[in-house]
Amino acid sequence: MENAIYLVKVGELTLKSGNIKDFEQRLVQNTRLYLEGKKTKVQIRAGRMYVEGPEDSVPSIEHALTHLVGIAGWARARVVPKDIQAIREAVVLEALDAKKRGVRTFKVEARRSDKQFPLNSYEIARLSGEAVYDKEIMAVDVHKPDMTIRVELRERCFVYGFEHPGHRGLPCGTGGKGLLLLSGGIDSPVAGFRMLKRGMKIDCLYFHSHPYTSPEAQQKVESLAKRLAIYGVGTHLNIVPFTEVQQCIRDNSPPDYATVMLRMAMMKVANMLCRSTGAKAIITGESLGQVASQTIENLSVTNSCADFPVLRPLIGLDKEEIIQTAKEIGTYEISILPYEDCCVLFSPKHPVLKAQIAETTELFNKMNIESLLEKAFAEREHKRFGWKSGDSGQEIVKD
Repeated sequence: MENAIYLVKVGELTLKSGNIKDFEQRLVQNTRLYLEGKKTKVQIRAGRMYVEGPEDSVPSIEHALTHLVGIAGWARARVVPKDIQAIREAVVLEALDAKKRGVRTFKVEARRSDKQFPLNSYEIARLSGEAVYDKEIMAVDVHKPDMTIRVELRERCFVYGFEHPGHRGLPCGTGGKGLLLLSGGIDSPVAGFRMLKRGMKIDCLYFHSHPYTSPEAQQKVESLAKRLAIYGVGTHLNIVPFTEVQQCIRDNSPPDYATVMLRMAMMKVANMLCRSTGAKAIITGESLGQVASQTIENLSVTNSCADFPVLRPLIGLDKEEIIQTAKEIGTYEISILPYEDCCVLFSPKHPVLKAQIAETTELFNKMNIESLLEKAFAEREHKRFGWKSGDSGQEIVKD
C-alpha cells in the first residue's frame, strides 16, 4: 500500500531570507519530535513541507499537524504522474469525495512550479475542472465555491481538496526561551500560547500556597502545562511554595498594596529562575485594565523588579478575545475548574490603583522578604512534560 502524503504550507517562514534554513530545520525537527517512533518521513523543499507515512500512521500525522506551530495549513494529497489525464482523474476523485460530504460547488486552482510541463497553470485548471463538470459531479463557481481543488506541479504532481488551517506563526524554538508565569486562570495559558506562536520556547513558573490552595489547584496548572506542552513540543513546570511569602506580605504591608507586592515578589523569583534556566524574558497574562490592579502604574512597579524583559502578549486584548483563543487551544475548560490559585489569597477588596515605584519599592524593602524568596526558590519542585503522537493521536508523556 502506498504511503499517505501530506503537503504542509509553511507560511511566515517564506518571508525569511538569509536564515530561512534555520527556521526550516527547526520546523522539520519539531515535526519529527511529534512523530517520534512512527515510520514517517519529513522533509522540506521550496516552500512546502512533506510528511509521509503508512496508512496506520495517519491519525498520528494529522494530530501532529493539528497542533504544530509555524505552519499556515496542511492537506492530505494524491500523488499522480505528471500527465494531464492522470491529473484530471485525480481531480474527479477529489470532487466525488467532496460531493459525498455535501459540497455543491467547486473550482480548480493549479500551480505549475515545473516549467517543463507542457500546459500552463490556467490550462491545467481548465481541463481538470472540465472533467468534473462533464461528469456532472458538481457545479462550477469560480467566485465563491464551496471548495477549491488544488493541483501543484512540483518535482511530483499533487492534487488535494480539503485544506486545514494551521496555527501559523514561527516554529517553536526559533525565538529563544521565555518564562511564563502560569496561574490556573484563563489568561496566562493564552499568553504562553501566543509567545509559542512567535517561536519562543517556554518554561512555566507556578506559585502555590498550601494549605490555603488545594492540591486540585496545582493539578489544574499541571494540566494547563501539559496542554501547552502539546504546542511547544514539551515544557518544564517549576512549582514554587509561596505560603510564607504571602503571609509575610499580608502581615507587613499596607492591605491595599498586597496585590502589587505579591507581583513584585513573583518577579524577584522569576529573575532567579531565568538566570538558572537561561530564559531571556518573563511572560505574563496581564491585560491592561482587566482587573483593578492591572493599571499602567502598577505594571510599571512590577516591571521595576524585573531584570529581564517582561512580555505581555494579551495587554491589548479584551476578555472575549482571550476566551476565544483559550477555547481554540483547549485550555478554557481546564481554566474554569473551580480551584483558586494563590493570586486571590489575601487580595484586598480595594487594591491600590496607581502605585508609585519609589514609594512601593520602599514598602517592599521594609519587609526584608529576600531570604523568604530565596528559600521558596530553593524549595521549588520541577516537572517536565513532553509530548509525542500515539497510534490514535494525542499522547501525553510525563518525564
